[in-house]
Amino acid sequence: MNQEMIIVLDFGGQYNQLIARRVRECNVYCEVYPYTLGMDKIKEMNPKGIIFTGGPNSVYLEESPHIEREIFTLDIPILGICYGSQLMAYTLGGQVATAPVSEYGKTEVTIEHSSILFQDVEKKTICWMSHTDYIAKAPEGFTVTAHTPVCPVAAMECPERKLYATQFHPEVMHTAEGMKMLSHFVRHVCGCLGNWKMDSFVSSAIHSLREKIGTGKVLCALSGGVDSSVAAVLLSKAIGKQLTCVFVDHGLLRKDEGDEVEAVFGPKGPYELNFIRVNAQERFYGKLAGAEEPEEKRKIIGAEFIRVFEEEAKKIGAVDFLVQGTIYPDVIESGLGKSAVIKSHHNVGGLPDCVDFKEIIEPLRLLFKDEVRKAGLELGIPEYLVFRQPFPGPGLGIRIVGEVTAEKVRMVQEADFIYREEIRKAGIDMRLGQYFAALTNMRSVGVMGDFRTYDYAVALRAVETSDFMTAEAAKVPWEVLQKVMNRIVNEVKGVNRVFYDLTSKPPGTIEFE
Repeated sequence: MNQEMIIVLDFGGQYNQLIARRVRECNVYCEVYPYTLGMDKIKEMNPKGIIFTGGPNSVYLEESPHIEREIFTLDIPILGICYGSQLMAYTLGGQVATAPVSEYGKTEVTIEHSSILFQDVEKKTICWMSHTDYIAKAPEGFTVTAHTPVCPVAAMECPERKLYATQFHPEVMHTAEGMKMLSHFVRHVCGCLGNWKMDSFVSSAIHSLREKIGTGKVLCALSGGVDSSVAAVLLSKAIGKQLTCVFVDHGLLRKDEGDEVEAVFGPKGPYELNFIRVNAQERFYGKLAGAEEPEEKRKIIGAEFIRVFEEEAKKIGAVDFLVQGTIYPDVIESGLGKSAVIKSHHNVGGLPDCVDFKEIIEPLRLLFKDEVRKAGLELGIPEYLVFRQPFPGPGLGIRIVGEVTAEKVRMVQEADFIYREEIRKAGIDMRLGQYFAALTNMRSVGVMGDFRTYDYAVALRAVETSDFMTAEAAKVPWEVLQKVMNRIVNEVKGVNRVFYDLTSKPPGTIEFE
């Protein structure tokens, strides 16, 4: 799995995981590390190439993240992106300064010279820019390969030293030919064969899990979502009856979902799993009482999950490992090195400092969502489960803006059920996307019958995405949205207004909190 690898060094950019995902789309394995990784570790890993991410800092400030000059002498191809390009220029003797004109968004970039990076790329191509600083002068030995009307060094390279840089972001979908550029770097500059496949992950994961666990007992945190379901089946293939799956119904699930999960994974389901259902609705509502801030809610839910699992483990007796369905975006969004914490995931940043297990195992920790689905199909899990609508571990706790109460849970459950039912009736295929209803914290005046109301607003969300790192609002037909709106305001007590969220990711996240 790691024989042929590209590493991404993170300088605080929000697109770090997206870069890694794009590299994997080239069938080349890729991992993200903080820029402080160290030269000895990089040499030990012996990657085929290195990519520097963007970041929010100005490279010429002393407190900004920097890297040892030695990295440019390792004879490993390097691609610098945005801040990474400026860092390369600054470290090697070029000039970086505040740009006279900042560039944000889609920008026409002119390709100046033939470059292995820009093979088959149009001479004028649309790229995504996001910078206030720019490279005023390229380092000695570098050739400027692209520019814009206000950015003299939109790309540069020194092929003799295998160094390449782009001021724009080739990894985002708004860069029209960005995948070509990244593919050229990975395949032609780094010389990668592109032979990393999902079946090799599944077989190697089963083997390594057997070796790691031995005869130990394992408790799996099963939510019924795609990630935890794949993790559970993977563990079941590896260690069989040594595994016990605990499903905690925290009262923050979609309507009827607890019973649906039990029907699939319980004793009457198709899988031979040791299955325990814990009904802890009131316990979680009590812990969440008064909590309004998203990070606080996530951490409360995460901590309480662990406490419940510890209690169940003691009932089972001598459980050595806890398994969670953590995936790579969870890890990175919860903060990696010096990068910003976008949101703490209940199974990563939300864990308490002390847990009563020998070790926590996260077999999907290095996979993206679409890769998890591929692994699920490889494991023989039916398509209807693999492509089930994603659902976050904190559940409706992060789809209710502000304090969580049983009454608010009821409202969002009913609204979400109506939304999903009408999407299904309309025959809209959302397998490569996500849709749900959320309860905002906004109340407004309405009129029903001849009476004034002062009730909550529901926001409908539907996005199209394959990797859940970037997403665009789905164009749900107007007549479907109208029908959903009419049903919600008429059938869901306490709701008198319905919105449709058009925000893409970035700048928004898919979930509300």
